[in-house]
Amino acid sequence: MCVPKLVDSHCHLDDAAFDLDRPDVIRRARAAGVQKIIVPAYSPLFWPRLQQLCAQNIWLYPAYGVHPLYLHACASDWFEALPVWLENAVAVGEIGLDRSDNAPDHGAQIACLKSQLQLAQALDLPVILHARGTLEELILILRGFPRLRGVVHSFSGSLVQAQRLMDSGFYLGLGAAFTHARALRLQATIRSLPLDRVLIETDAPWQSGASFRGQRNEPAFLLETVRALAHLREMAFSALAEQLTRNTLAFFRLQENA
Repeated sequence: MCVPKLVDSHCHLDDAAFDLDRPDVIRRARAAGVQKIIVPAYSPLFWPRLQQLCAQNIWLYPAYGVHPLYLHACASDWFEALPVWLENAVAVGEIGLDRSDNAPDHGAQIACLKSQLQLAQALDLPVILHARGTLEELILILRGFPRLRGVVHSFSGSLVQAQRLMDSGFYLGLGAAFTHARALRLQATIRSLPLDRVLIETDAPWQSGASFRGQRNEPAFLLETVRALAHLREMAFSALAEQLTRNTLAFFRLQENA
């Protein structure tokens, strides 16, 4: 089987925790056929590091934003600075809402999210959205941004929620879920999704000492994601890989040979 040309629509390579392993992660990804990687930065703390990283690696593409869990780390002028960072970015992200126990004030999260959605819409950039425990709320908020396009990272909702998002012009990010138990809950949804609205992604590279040890969260495992999807959809692996790669290139407006 020929190695397909894949594009990872979401992998965090900017965090200092991955500095030592990053070259190996990229080498494994390239060997697996991953030609491009979209790298979202969580907060202004990481924007300079990501800018430097992407300048050194032409197959990495940056997305800048403020993740809800990093809102507390932002200086007062972060929003005024964001448009400058976005001049060479392919998306605004990772942004969104989070209902976990350690999340910041929810009202502050909503205000931060809406500010970034407005900016993305004005700049005609897609958004990469985080929706931990907040998918229904996020769908309602998106109604106020009819010209916005984006993708929901690590989608794990119902077919009804998927359809509402797609009707709003959004894509669904699917990836590490296929190597975990929650894939079982997504089978019916995955089999019914129009494939032109699906992006494949990982998340944060596997780390031997990290809390998510053993999870397959690095770009080299996109091959496994495609194989799992092909099995669930009962279609040819190569045809699916080509479709998913076209989706991601079109979504981020990237050239295949760039």
